[in-house]
Amino acid sequence: MTVEDAYAICRHTTRQAARNFYFAFVLLSEPRRSAIYALYAFARRADDTVDDAPDPGAARRGLQERRAEIDAIYAGRTGEDPVLIALGDAVRYFSIPRRHLHDLLDGMEMDITTTRYATYADLELYCDRVAAAPGLASLHIFGYSDEGAPRLARELGVAMQLVNVLRDVAEDAARGRVYIPVAALHAQGATEDDVLQGRLTDGVRRVFEAHTEIARQAFATAWPLGDLLDRRARSCVSMLSSTYRAILDRIEDEGFDVFRERARLSTPRKLGLMTGAALAGWKP
Repeated sequence: MTVEDAYAICRHTTRQAARNFYFAFVLLSEPRRSAIYALYAFARRADDTVDDAPDPGAARRGLQERRAEIDAIYAGRTGEDPVLIALGDAVRYFSIPRRHLHDLLDGMEMDITTTRYATYADLELYCDRVAAAPGLASLHIFGYSDEGAPRLARELGVAMQLVNVLRDVAEDAARGRVYIPVAALHAQGATEDDVLQGRLTDGVRRVFEAHTEIARQAFATAWPLGDLLDRRARSCVSMLSSTYRAILDRIEDEGFDVFRERARLSTPRKLGLMTGAALAGWKP
């Protein structure tokens, strides 16, 4: 197993499992693009470790295996595992801090232990771990010199995860999870059971509308990040931001009925966003 072969497998994993990310990563130059594929492939493995586990105990044991893999990577032991070979090479080349990968696994573990969030402050911790942490790892791959970049990258990660929370409401409800904060639901006269049963009441719709505005504000706060990256990385981040904001727009256009079907963008729409990002770089 060569490093090149390992990266190719990670690229295939990304293309198959995350089209939105794949289109954005195409805009990066090598070796950054391959490193991002490796990071995504490991994050996908960690996510599947929890979601595909037959029970919580198996999920915890799986995450312990993932933690051991991270430590092995930093000790220079990758064996013949293509994901570990590729990620190990990326970690060494771009000096990715170990703590970001462990923070990601801490977030995955929250999916085992936590099925409700009381407030947006509680949800923010989850977003920090499952989205901001890999975003900060990605920032090391992109390269930056301004000390303000990590704060903005963290904000972008939170914004993107807030979109995921809204888009995946029905899928998460099927697993018994409600990520929309309970306090926000109750404030609008809605309940957790409304979400679990897929009832788009007036109160639930108002909660989803407010959630959308919180996400948009986070995107606006993260907007200056593009000015702190080189052109290729700026275009990649612009593509990601544009894609997720377009998903928000689609959810709003469909009356916030996230129970009916998962909001998706067509391939032509994604290609259009990619072209715009490549031509204009970061844009509001």
